[in-house]
Amino acid sequence: MNLTEKAYGEVVDLFARGTTSIEIVGFKPSPESQERARYLLDRSKSDQLTDEEAAELERLGQVESLMQLVKARARYFAKRTF
Repeated sequence: MNLTEKAYGEVVDLFARGTTSIEIVGFKPSPESQERARYLLDRSKSDQLTDEEAAELERLGQVESLMQLVKARARYFAKRTF
């Protein structure tokens, strides 16, 4: 499994196991996923990405965008329950 699939899997697992708004807000990708994203971003900044790496970075960006939206909504719901 490549790291993009792993990143998606981490998000899917978070929801599949059942979770609370607080757990969603606290979710962080695995250190391995974070390291890969940093590596790809560094290569992107220096204009060294391969086409495959650019596609991977795009997919990781999509996962990140989704989680930002989910976390924003989770914060809203968490405030309403307290």
